[in-house]
Amino acid sequence: MKAIKLLLVSFFVLCVSTTNVVASKDSDKNSVINQTYPQAQAEVYETFIAIAGNIVAGAGHGADGPYMDQLISFHAYGDKFIEFNGGRSFDSAGNEAGERQLFGEALVEGGVTKFAYIEETLNIAVYYGNVANLTFISDFDLTLKETDEHPEVDVTINNLITLLFVKTKGKWKMVHEHHSPIDPEYLTELTE
Repeated sequence: MKAIKLLLVSFFVLCVSTTNVVASKDSDKNSVINQTYPQAQAEVYETFIAIAGNIVAGAGHGADGPYMDQLISFHAYGDKFIEFNGGRSFDSAGNEAGERQLFGEALVEGGVTKFAYIEETLNIAVYYGNVANLTFISDFDLTLKETDEHPEVDVTINNLITLLFVKTKGKWKMVHEHHSPIDPEYLTELTE
Protein backbone atom coordinates (compact mmCIF):
# COMPACT_ATOMS: atom_id res chain seq x y z
CA MET A 1 0.00 0.00 0.00
CA LYS A 2 2.88 2.37 0.85
CA ALA A 3 4.43 1.62 -2.52
CA ILE A 4 1.20 2.56 -4.29
CA LYS A 5 0.93 5.83 -2.31
CA LEU A 6 4.55 6.64 -3.10
CA LEU A 7 3.95 5.87 -6.76
CA LEU A 8 0.79 8.06 -6.82
CA VAL A 9 2.55 10.93 -5.05
CA SER A 10 5.49 10.67 -7.46
CA PHE A 11 3.10 10.61 -10.44
CA PHE A 12 1.24 13.66 -9.05
CA VAL A 13 4.50 15.60 -8.53
CA LEU A 14 5.61 14.71 -12.05
CA CYS A 15 2.27 15.84 -13.51
CA VAL A 16 2.33 19.14 -11.59
CA SER A 17 5.95 19.79 -12.57
CA THR A 18 5.24 19.07 -16.22
CA THR A 19 2.11 21.21 -16.14
CA ASN A 20 4.01 24.12 -14.60
CA VAL A 21 6.72 23.93 -17.27
CA VAL A 22 4.17 23.78 -20.10
CA ALA A 23 2.02 26.50 -18.51
CA SER A 24 4.97 28.83 -18.03
CA LYS A 25 5.96 28.49 -21.69
CA ASP A 26 2.40 29.09 -22.87
CA SER A 27 1.67 31.82 -20.34
CA ASP A 28 4.38 34.02 -21.80
CA LYS A 29 2.36 34.20 -25.02
CA ASN A 30 -1.08 34.52 -23.44
CA SER A 31 -0.18 36.23 -20.19
CA VAL A 32 -2.65 38.66 -18.70
CA ILE A 33 0.18 41.17 -18.81
CA ASN A 34 0.29 40.96 -22.60
CA GLN A 35 -3.46 40.96 -23.17
CA THR A 36 -5.08 44.17 -24.30
CA TYR A 37 -8.56 45.18 -23.34
CA PRO A 38 -9.39 47.93 -25.86
CA GLN A 39 -12.93 48.50 -24.60
CA ALA A 40 -11.75 48.78 -21.00
CA GLN A 41 -8.90 51.09 -22.05
CA ALA A 42 -11.40 53.34 -23.82
CA GLU A 43 -13.64 53.39 -20.73
CA VAL A 44 -10.73 54.31 -18.46
CA TYR A 45 -9.68 57.06 -20.87
CA GLU A 46 -13.26 58.42 -20.89
CA THR A 47 -13.21 58.39 -17.08
CA PHE A 48 -9.88 60.24 -17.06
CA ILE A 49 -11.30 62.89 -19.43
CA ALA A 50 -14.39 63.24 -17.22
CA ILE A 51 -12.14 63.72 -14.16
CA ALA A 52 -10.20 66.42 -16.02
CA GLY A 53 -13.45 68.10 -17.08
CA ASN A 54 -14.70 68.29 -13.50
CA ILE A 55 -11.39 69.68 -12.28
CA VAL A 56 -11.34 72.38 -14.97
CA ALA A 57 -15.04 73.30 -14.59
CA GLY A 58 -14.96 73.30 -10.79
CA ALA A 59 -11.70 75.20 -10.32
CA GLY A 60 -12.16 77.93 -7.73
CA HIS A 61 -15.91 77.36 -7.30
CA GLY A 62 -15.69 76.11 -3.73
CA ALA A 63 -14.88 72.85 -2.00
CA ASP A 64 -18.51 71.75 -1.85
CA GLY A 65 -19.61 72.61 -5.37
CA PRO A 66 -21.19 70.07 -7.73
CA TYR A 67 -18.02 69.64 -9.77
CA MET A 68 -16.02 68.78 -6.66
CA ASP A 69 -18.69 66.27 -5.61
CA GLN A 70 -18.47 64.69 -9.06
CA LEU A 71 -14.66 64.65 -8.87
CA ILE A 72 -14.83 62.87 -5.52
CA SER A 73 -17.29 60.32 -6.95
CA PHE A 74 -14.53 59.00 -9.24
CA HIS A 75 -12.74 57.60 -6.16
CA ALA A 76 -13.43 54.29 -4.40
CA TYR A 77 -12.74 55.56 -0.91
CA GLY A 78 -12.35 53.07 1.89
CA ASP A 79 -9.71 51.35 4.00
CA LYS A 80 -7.70 50.28 0.94
CA PHE A 81 -7.47 53.71 -0.73
CA ILE A 82 -4.09 55.46 -0.47
CA GLU A 83 -2.48 58.46 -2.13
CA PHE A 84 1.23 59.28 -2.25
CA ASN A 85 1.86 62.95 -2.97
CA GLY A 86 4.53 65.44 -2.04
CA GLY A 87 6.47 62.87 -0.04
CA ARG A 88 3.43 62.09 2.12
CA SER A 89 0.78 59.41 2.36
CA PHE A 90 -2.95 60.21 2.50
CA ASP A 91 -5.94 58.02 3.27
CA SER A 92 -9.43 58.52 1.81
CA ALA A 93 -10.27 61.48 4.04
CA GLY A 94 -6.91 63.14 3.38
CA ASN A 95 -7.23 62.71 -0.38
CA GLU A 96 -10.75 64.09 -0.46
CA ALA A 97 -9.85 67.09 1.71
CA GLY A 98 -6.77 67.78 -0.41
CA GLU A 99 -8.62 67.64 -3.71
CA ARG A 100 -11.48 69.81 -2.47
CA GLN A 101 -8.99 72.33 -1.02
CA LEU A 102 -6.70 72.53 -4.04
CA PHE A 103 -9.21 72.51 -6.88
CA GLY A 104 -12.18 74.09 -5.09
CA GLU A 105 -10.62 76.66 -2.74
CA ALA A 106 -6.94 77.35 -3.51
CA LEU A 107 -7.45 78.23 -7.18
CA VAL A 108 -9.01 81.35 -8.66
CA GLU A 109 -12.24 80.79 -10.60
CA GLY A 110 -11.24 79.18 -13.87
CA GLY A 111 -7.81 78.58 -12.36
CA VAL A 112 -7.04 75.44 -14.32
CA THR A 113 -5.97 76.82 -17.67
CA LYS A 114 -4.41 73.55 -18.82
CA PHE A 115 -5.06 70.02 -17.63
CA ALA A 116 -3.06 67.85 -19.99
CA TYR A 117 -0.35 65.25 -20.24
CA ILE A 118 2.94 65.50 -22.07
CA GLU A 119 2.57 63.99 -25.52
CA GLU A 120 3.24 60.25 -25.76
CA THR A 121 3.39 59.73 -21.99
CA LEU A 122 -0.18 58.54 -21.36
CA ASN A 123 -0.41 54.79 -20.94
CA ILE A 124 -3.40 52.70 -19.87
CA ALA A 125 -2.64 49.10 -18.94
CA VAL A 126 -5.67 46.93 -18.13
CA TYR A 127 -5.45 43.62 -16.28
CA TYR A 128 -8.20 41.01 -16.17
CA GLY A 129 -10.58 43.55 -17.71
CA ASN A 130 -11.34 45.22 -14.38
CA VAL A 131 -8.06 46.70 -13.05
CA ALA A 132 -6.34 49.55 -14.87
CA ASN A 133 -3.10 51.40 -14.30
CA LEU A 134 -3.13 54.84 -15.96
CA THR A 135 0.25 56.58 -16.03
CA PHE A 136 1.30 59.93 -17.51
CA ILE A 137 3.46 62.98 -17.01
CA SER A 138 1.23 65.89 -16.11
CA ASP A 139 1.27 69.26 -17.83
CA PHE A 140 -1.04 71.34 -15.66
CA ASP A 141 -1.21 75.14 -15.56
CA LEU A 142 -2.95 76.46 -12.44
CA THR A 143 -3.56 79.92 -10.97
CA LEU A 144 -3.45 80.00 -7.18
CA LYS A 145 -5.42 82.62 -5.27
CA GLU A 146 -3.60 85.34 -3.42
CA THR A 147 -2.99 84.48 0.24
CA ASP A 148 -1.11 86.01 3.16
CA GLU A 149 1.90 83.93 2.08
CA HIS A 150 1.95 84.79 -1.65
CA PRO A 151 0.32 86.92 -4.35
CA GLU A 152 -1.88 85.35 -7.01
CA VAL A 153 0.51 83.09 -8.86
CA ASP A 154 0.56 80.89 -11.96
CA VAL A 155 2.17 77.48 -11.50
CA THR A 156 2.92 74.61 -13.84
CA ILE A 157 2.73 71.11 -12.42
CA ASN A 158 4.82 68.46 -14.17
CA ASN A 159 4.61 65.25 -12.16
CA LEU A 160 4.93 61.56 -12.82
CA ILE A 161 1.40 60.36 -12.05
CA THR A 162 -0.09 56.92 -11.58
CA LEU A 163 -3.82 56.42 -11.14
CA LEU A 164 -4.93 52.89 -10.28
CA PHE A 165 -8.54 52.11 -11.22
CA VAL A 166 -10.82 49.20 -10.40
CA LYS A 167 -14.10 48.61 -12.22
CA THR A 168 -16.84 48.32 -9.65
CA LYS A 169 -20.58 48.23 -10.31
CA GLY A 170 -19.88 49.02 -13.96
CA LYS A 171 -17.82 52.17 -13.27
CA TRP A 172 -14.08 52.80 -13.12
CA LYS A 173 -13.03 54.16 -9.71
CA MET A 174 -9.62 55.27 -8.45
CA VAL A 175 -8.24 53.19 -5.59
CA HIS A 176 -4.74 54.67 -5.57
CA GLU A 177 -3.00 57.86 -6.71
CA HIS A 178 0.74 58.47 -6.85
CA HIS A 179 2.24 61.86 -7.73
CA SER A 180 6.03 62.28 -7.89
CA PRO A 181 8.05 65.28 -9.07
CA ILE A 182 9.79 64.78 -12.38
CA ASP A 183 13.50 65.24 -12.86
CA PRO A 184 13.85 68.64 -14.64
CA GLU A 185 16.50 67.31 -17.05
CA TYR A 186 14.24 64.43 -18.05
CA LEU A 187 11.35 66.86 -18.58
CA THR A 188 13.55 68.94 -20.87
CA GLU A 189 14.46 65.83 -22.88
CA LEU A 190 10.78 64.93 -23.29
CA THR A 191 9.65 68.34 -24.39
CA GLU A 192 12.45 69.31 -26.79
